[in-house]
Amino acid sequence: MRPAPVGARGTPQSSVREPSTAHSFASGARACKGRVALLAIALSLGACAVGPDYQRPQVADSVAFKQAAGWKPATPADALQQGEWWKLYGDEQLNQLVERLNAGNQTLASAEAQYRQARALVRGARASFFPTIGADVGVTRAGQGGGSNTIGTSDGISVSGSNASRVSKSYSASLGVSWELDLWGRLRRQLEADSASRDASAADLAGVRLSLQSELVQSYLQLRILDEQKRLLDASVKAYQRSLRLTENQYNAGIVPKSDVTQARTQLKSTEAQAIDLEYQRAQLEHAIAVLIGLPPAEFELAEVEQVPELPAVPVGVPSALLERRPDIAAAERRVIAANAGIGVEKAAYYPDLVLSASGGYRSGGLDDWISAPNRFWSIGPSFAMTLFDGGIIRSRVEQAEASYDQTVADYRQTVLEGFREVEDYLVQLQVFEREGMVQQEALDAARESLRLIENQYKAGTIDYNSVVNVQTSALSNERTLLSLRGSRLTASVQLIAALGGGWDARQLQEEPAMQVSGKK
Repeated sequence: MRPAPVGARGTPQSSVREPSTAHSFASGARACKGRVALLAIALSLGACAVGPDYQRPQVADSVAFKQAAGWKPATPADALQQGEWWKLYGDEQLNQLVERLNAGNQTLASAEAQYRQARALVRGARASFFPTIGADVGVTRAGQGGGSNTIGTSDGISVSGSNASRVSKSYSASLGVSWELDLWGRLRRQLEADSASRDASAADLAGVRLSLQSELVQSYLQLRILDEQKRLLDASVKAYQRSLRLTENQYNAGIVPKSDVTQARTQLKSTEAQAIDLEYQRAQLEHAIAVLIGLPPAEFELAEVEQVPELPAVPVGVPSALLERRPDIAAAERRVIAANAGIGVEKAAYYPDLVLSASGGYRSGGLDDWISAPNRFWSIGPSFAMTLFDGGIIRSRVEQAEASYDQTVADYRQTVLEGFREVEDYLVQLQVFEREGMVQQEALDAARESLRLIENQYKAGTIDYNSVVNVQTSALSNERTLLSLRGSRLTASVQLIAALGGGWDARQLQEEPAMQVSGKK
């Protein structure tokens, strides 16, 4: 047999290479398995999260609204489904005003800024899952000594000397990495809480927007009712002016006494005063609309129109739909979710924190050989930290979180009950106003017929003018009452739509609500 090749040190090459290679593979495999096992343990621990998982609290509910009995069902309009509920009134000028409110209202801009703060908190909570990397570069100058000292004695005489001060410089550059493993779910619960708070803020923003839109629409509709009342009073003034001229002519002809003229003039001036009073009320509404759309009242004017929007058909739905369609209810529930997650955050303090950290860099006393292999340094290692005794602080915080959760649950249930009450109130209000309007129309028809008969009798000279004035006043009062009822029905319809959520849907919380505010980049 041929001898095996001999290496430099007289050792066969096969006996040197093969055992060392096998040993390195075995060591690498064991190290790899160890790291995989450690990672698997960390991931399995990280799969758990302390604290209760969220379940929606039970709330009082019913199959249908009590006051919706006999309510005429309406096909849901596209505008209501898309959230543009004000388009149900079919007024283009109103549509433009609401769009200006969405873009320029400052209260809405403030609520939108609060939402952006909540959204930023969520981004910060997500960042906690990633390692933190930091860098440090520094120069240190240090000195030592520089004073005198006694170095000995000679023939009883002390001998002193001085030390020269020593000044040194050191240069360092390092890179550090720190990563907290979320073993017990504290970071995940915090993210859950912050995400729920963000959704609550988004629902609050939607609630503010809906409230402001409702206020604008109500002000606009009331302003249009005042315009209609102004036209009615102006027409009445013209009619009373004709009656005054007729009465003056009859007085000059000696047919009627002077008291008839004074009564006619009194009625005319009283009606003119009522028309002037409407100007103040209209100006107030106009100023309110200007502020709602973000303009100074002096820069806004709303011209009169000859038409008042009609009352729309409002789809009511079922009470359970309020849980998804009202932003205030959605916000209250999201706060329950946040409080529930907060319990897990506090309970995680019972368990140890695991932080993996590593650092490395260069440190040298001279600048020339600063970045060189001999000046390298590094460190790596995990650290466990936990509280062994705190006198009950963690327990007290857990109890606070649990009490906070109970409070948000009660607030949520109360918000739901208030939502049901508002819908029932506006439903009965609309029904009562509808019946009242029908009776009031009958009263107006009777007043108009009575006025026609009284005027004919006065022209025939069978009655005095005082009877005419009384019937004219009654007819005008019935006209204005009917218009007021029409305005009340329109206002109640707006309030009902807002109480139903205005076409908003809680699924919109899954999206980032965008808003453009004037003056914002």
